[in-house]
Amino acid sequence: MVNRRDRLMNSSAHKFPIAVLVSGNGSNLQAIIGAIESGRLDAEIRVAISSSSSAYALERCKKHGINSAVHDQKAYASKEEFETAIVQTIIESGAKLICLAGFMKVLSDAFVNKFSGFIMNIHPSLLPSFKGLHAQRQALEYGAKVSGCTIHFVNENLDGGPIILQVPVPILPDDTEETLSSRILREEHKLYPAAIQLFARGKLKIEGRKVLIS
Repeated sequence: MVNRRDRLMNSSAHKFPIAVLVSGNGSNLQAIIGAIESGRLDAEIRVAISSSSSAYALERCKKHGINSAVHDQKAYASKEEFETAIVQTIIESGAKLICLAGFMKVLSDAFVNKFSGFIMNIHPSLLPSFKGLHAQRQALEYGAKVSGCTIHFVNENLDGGPIILQVPVPILPDDTEETLSSRILREEHKLYPAAIQLFARGKLKIEGRKVLIS
């Protein structure tokens, strides 16, 4: 019997197959698409899954001919059914990596454990600082001098998985939440495709809290 991990790790596709989970504008989805189309990322988005039918990310998928699916939690009787539908879509797509790109739903421990080591997320701070929502606002209110963005593997702890890549972004004296967010976002758009490329090439290895890059 072929288990879930075997399905994820075996594919005949030439380009590395990924699934991207979104909820809103999809700017990081666009950055991944751009990296693929420019040849900087040897990947293929097999499916983009949105938790909202009104997400602009879906329009980006239409423009670039990318398969998409909508799973709105309100349409399901329970969170378990909601996540089961997402799992089924991912498995059917043949994706080997799940990339959370502005996905505004907290995944259950059961979901995370099912795909342990195969889910990436991006966060607009230098983790472990300023976890959760409004990380840029948190950094400004704290009086931090440096913020940034982090790509990490997802585990059961919110924004607590092993860190893959980070980029610092200085906080300027006159920064607002909007200006800081904008500068961090520019770095996110470069960092996420780079992290996916490392995974696609088999360059990442998790050892405890550390992610080793070969």
